[in-house]
Amino acid sequence: MRNKLYLLLIILAVTFTATADDWGRTGHRATAEIAEQYLSKKARKAIKELLDGQGLAIVSTYADDIKSDSAYKKYGPWHYVNFPFGQTYIEHPKNEEGDIIVAIQESIATLQNKAASKQEKAFSLKLLVHFMGDLHQPLHIGLADDKGGNDFQVRWFGDGTNLHTVWDSKMITEYEMSYSELATTAPTLSERELEKIKKGNVIDWMYESRTLCEDIYANTEVGEKLWYPYMYQYMDTVRAQLQKGGIRLAVLLNEIYK
Repeated sequence: MRNKLYLLLIILAVTFTATADDWGRTGHRATAEIAEQYLSKKARKAIKELLDGQGLAIVSTYADDIKSDSAYKKYGPWHYVNFPFGQTYIEHPKNEEGDIIVAIQESIATLQNKAASKQEKAFSLKLLVHFMGDLHQPLHIGLADDKGGNDFQVRWFGDGTNLHTVWDSKMITEYEMSYSELATTAPTLSERELEKIKKGNVIDWMYESRTLCEDIYANTEVGEKLWYPYMYQYMDTVRAQLQKGGIRLAVLLNEIYK
């Protein structure tokens, strides 16, 4: 009986690990590492003090790490927003428990609140780092009907999975680069390209991910076998989104600590 219980726990742990990470640990850490490259001196100093010397990459997976703790259950809906194609975020009814836009706005508000404690600010910073990564994963700006692609079944190199997981981690894992390699080999940007990425606000960036989400659905069929051709089609997009997430995270942090 005890052996069966251990086996069940192992299966559950593997299942949770395989489905719970948004962008996967590697993706989130890459985005955070890229953000470090664009921080102002003031922001870098403030963050170092707030995190007791830890870097952004180390805390980037915190919002996923706490999912298994019921004390943090309220933050579950903060990882995404779902609304139908053809509708806008503004016109569609909002989740009363919040969404990724609310998550980012509230995290920023806490960091700007002079009355907030160091502990509260550190917690909000960890959430902000993570949710800015999620904002740039197109399936996190998805459809409620299939739970952001979690019920969109496909095959990845012959193995059964879902579209959300392919975008969260399967392509990045298959690419076989560490988060630091993804960060240091990010595409070189001209000043014009960099300024274009920096422009806009959280809502604008959300709609950019939404456009990508629509493209993904238009080019992927339920039950389709996805493998190298899919990587060729979309891996540059994945890398661009990781880079944009990092640059824009730095934009927000530089503004907070200006």
